[in-house]
Amino acid sequence: MTERIVAAFVPLVDCAVLVAARERGFAAAAGIDLELVKEPSWASLRDHLCLGHVDCAHALAPLPVALTLGVGHVHVDCIAPFVLGRGGNAVTVSNRLHAEMLSKAPASGWTNPMEAGRALAAVVRLRTSPLTLGMVFPFSNHNYDLRYWLAASGVHPDRDVRLVAIPPPLMVDSLRAGLVDGFCVGEPWNSLAVAQGLGTIVVTQSQLFPRAAEKVLALRSAFAQERQRVVKLVQALDAAAAWADDPANHHALASYLARPEYLDLPQELVAATLGGRLRLGESTTERDEDFLYFHRHGANAPREADGLWIYAQMVRWGQLAPSARAESAAASVFRSDIYRESVPRASGQGHALLTPFDRVTFSSQNVPAYLRQFEMHTPFADVHSF
Repeated sequence: MTERIVAAFVPLVDCAVLVAARERGFAAAAGIDLELVKEPSWASLRDHLCLGHVDCAHALAPLPVALTLGVGHVHVDCIAPFVLGRGGNAVTVSNRLHAEMLSKAPASGWTNPMEAGRALAAVVRLRTSPLTLGMVFPFSNHNYDLRYWLAASGVHPDRDVRLVAIPPPLMVDSLRAGLVDGFCVGEPWNSLAVAQGLGTIVVTQSQLFPRAAEKVLALRSAFAQERQRVVKLVQALDAAAAWADDPANHHALASYLARPEYLDLPQELVAATLGGRLRLGESTTERDEDFLYFHRHGANAPREADGLWIYAQMVRWGQLAPSARAESAAASVFRSDIYRESVPRASGQGHALLTPFDRVTFSSQNVPAYLRQFEMHTPFADVHSF
């Protein structure tokens, strides 16, 4: 008997595994009629997931953690039994800002995120009004990556610049209208800004935090009680992820994603992202095979460390007061037990995060000690205590 499962997604290249599961028949082979619902924003997706209008979602990795902790919204217990993709984000700035950054950099420009950040910091110090930078949602790696990079470069993300939340499909229009000076977003929206002559990519998530869990399959814990349905779904997604990660299939995958019901963008733009071929600016192209991936390096295995890194960022940036209870709850969102039951052949827990750009290694064994290395940028007086 075929079971209907409704999954929400936001139009980004990293919804690819869900699209492949539907379009290539992996879901149908598992006895699932997978219906995909396009959402205009992460807030809309969050609300529809919470209300049970959809069964599951292509979600920002921090989103099920925030819901489980009741941070920034109502409390809804959620889990993430499968990682849909790692990497895929970038920071793009307007061409005008990029030119200003180049004027503050060495003649050869910059070769790493720290040098790029210092060039941006030099521009910020000379401005009489703050830059406005977009990110997609307060509880997102885009927010945390951008804040972390700015702070490491000498820019206070709460005082020296203005951060605003904008849905991914509206980022390019916001840059065109002059509402933002740059943004951190997932593909294909960075590449679209470059293709339209509006911006330049200055740093990628794979440079900042290699192998970071970016998107997950998010379920309400109530739905997860239907264990066999969840296991069948994870099995279908595992097969789809393996197919999507194979370069031989990127042309076909790009053709699906380019359709109006998904991204509604040129197939060539999507294919370049899938192949890790990023056009950074007018005349610069970079190849990074691990810019975005869906299956290799143990990508799909959810790990407690993924949840703990998210918890640490919430605490650092003042969204959550630190507590052992919240730390434990954040770790429990990423359900490796369901993943292992669904995909018993998978080896281990997946590969750990590689050393980030600032060489400060995250320790999931002692999160308080890790946090003591950083300034807490917002008082905790008015934030949630779990």
